[in-house]
Amino acid sequence: MNKYEAMFIITPDLPEEEKKTLLNQIKETVTKKNGSVSADSVWAEKRKMGFSIKKHKEGLYYLLNFSLPPQGVSEIRQAYKINENILRVLLTSVE
Repeated sequence: MNKYEAMFIITPDLPEEEKKTLLNQIKETVTKKNGSVSADSVWAEKRKMGFSIKKHKEGLYYLLNFSLPPQGVSEIRQAYKINENILRVLLTSVE
């Protein structure tokens, strides 16, 4: 299993319950693909972006560290693209 780090930019105007549900869904997507989450945290609640993404000028930044088999990366990337509340995802491998 390889180690990865993902930074998510999430729609900032979600109600608290929907935000918690979304963050749990992000973690569950990793565990469903035989991965394990080592750390997760909200990096910034509302942070202004340099340019607008999908008509949003602010975003909630969420950081996730996890381990996953290499074939699962493309599958979770596709799952994150489908969710309309996730504005951007940056996945990087950690040495």
